[in-house]
Amino acid sequence: MRRKKSSGGIVVLVVLLLLVAGLAYLYNSKMFERTPPNIELKSQIDWNLKKPIEVKISDESGVKFIRATLSDGKNSIVLVKKLFDISKKEFTLPIEFPRTGFVSNKNRFELTIEATDSSKWNFFGGNQATKKSLIQVDTRRPELVNINNSYKIIKGGVATVVFKAKDENLKELYIQTNFGKIFKPTPFHKKDYFISLLAWPTQEKSFKATIIAVDKAGNIAKSRVRFYMKNKKYRVSKISLKDGFLNGKIVDLAEEDNQATINMSKLERFKYVNEKMRKINEDIIEKTTLSVPTQMIDSFYLKPFYPLKNAAAVASFGDHRYYSYKGEPVSESYHLGLDLASTAGADVVASNDGEVIYAQYNGIYGKNIIISHGLGVYTLYGHNSSFLVEEGEKVQAGDVIAKTGMTGLALGDHLHFGVLVQGVEVRPEEWMDKNWMKDNIFDVIKSAKKIIDRKL
Repeated sequence: MRRKKSSGGIVVLVVLLLLVAGLAYLYNSKMFERTPPNIELKSQIDWNLKKPIEVKISDESGVKFIRATLSDGKNSIVLVKKLFDISKKEFTLPIEFPRTGFVSNKNRFELTIEATDSSKWNFFGGNQATKKSLIQVDTRRPELVNINNSYKIIKGGVATVVFKAKDENLKELYIQTNFGKIFKPTPFHKKDYFISLLAWPTQEKSFKATIIAVDKAGNIAKSRVRFYMKNKKYRVSKISLKDGFLNGKIVDLAEEDNQATINMSKLERFKYVNEKMRKINEDIIEKTTLSVPTQMIDSFYLKPFYPLKNAAAVASFGDHRYYSYKGEPVSESYHLGLDLASTAGADVVASNDGEVIYAQYNGIYGKNIIISHGLGVYTLYGHNSSFLVEEGEKVQAGDVIAKTGMTGLALGDHLHFGVLVQGVEVRPEEWMDKNWMKDNIFDVIKSAKKIIDRKL
C-alpha cells in the first residue's frame, strides 16, 4: 500500500511539474508576449493638411487591429478602422483629414490612435495601446514683406535687407542664395522684423537671394530680394614659380604642417600648400565667422577700416592667381584679402570696437587674428609677427592688436586684411569707404526704421 501511495504521489508530482513547466513555457513564449504595440506619435502636431500624418505602429507579435479617431471636443469621426487578416509587425498608418462626414469650424483637434496586437495574452484578447496627439491645423503661410534693401550689390561685395516675417508658429527663417549659401537674419528694431547683410562671393557668376519663412505646420512663404546686380572684373595674375621660393618658404610651411610632405616633389609640395593647406585654413576662417546676433538689435554702425597707417596696397582682393613652373601650369588660387604694407613690424590697429574670436597660428595666414564687429561682420588680420590681444578679449577702436610680419605664406613684411560677412570673404575696399557704407548699410537701416515705425 505504501508503494502504491508513493507511486501515485510521484505521478501527481510529475504531472504538476509538467503542468507548471507547460504554463511557464506558454507564459514566456512569444505567443503570450505582454508588450503592447509601440505607436510613434508626437504629443503635439502642427498640420497644414497637405501631407498625411504618418503614424508608425510596430509590435513583436504583430499588429492585428488599429483605429484612428479625430475629435474637436464636441464631434468625432473614425478616420481608420482596420482588422488585419495577417498581423503586421510594422505598419505605417497615413492619417488624412476627412473631406466628408465631419463638419467643424475649429482648428484644434485630438487624434487618438488605438492598436491591438495578436498576442494570446489577456485571455487571447492581445495587448492594447492608445496614444493621443493634439493637432493644430494651420494652412496659412507666414507673412513675409520686404521693408527695405540696398539698391545694388557688386560681385564680391555686400548688400543689406530689412524685412518682416510674422507667424505665431514660425519655425525657420533664412535667406537662400542661388549658389547654396544660407544667410541668417537678426531680429531688428521691433517684433517680427529682421535684418541681414548679404554677400556675393567673387567666384560666383550670379547672385540671387530669396527670403524663406517656414512655420511648424510646414507652410512656406518666399520673397525674392531685388537688387541691381553689378558685375566686377577682378585681376588675373600669372605667376612663375622660382626654385628659391619652392625650396624655401614652401618647404618650411609644408613640413611644419605635415611631415609626410618631406617625400613629395617640390611641385607636389607647392600644390599641397596652395590647395590642401589653404582649404584647411580657409575652412577654419569660414567656420569661425558664421555666427550672427540672435538677440534683437536696434542699430548698427561702423567707421571705415584703416588697420595700417600710411600703408600702400601691394596686392588686391579677388586676384585670381595662376601658378606655373617653367611654362607648365601647376595650381591656382584666389587672393581673398587686401595686402597692405608700410614699415616692418608696424602697428596693426582695430578701427572699430569688437571681440577677438580667433588669435592663433593658421597655416598660410601665419599668426592670424579675427575680430567680430556684430551683424555677421568680421575682420581678419594675417601674417602678423606677434599677437597683442587674446581670444575673448574686447577691443576698442584705436587699440593696437598686433605687429605686421611675414608669418605663413608671406615673402615680405605686410598685413593681409580681410572682411567677412557670415563666412564669405568680401571686398575690404567697400568697408574702407564711408560713402559706400552710408549708402548701402546705414541709410538702408535708417529708412527701414522709419517705415517700421510708420506701420506700427
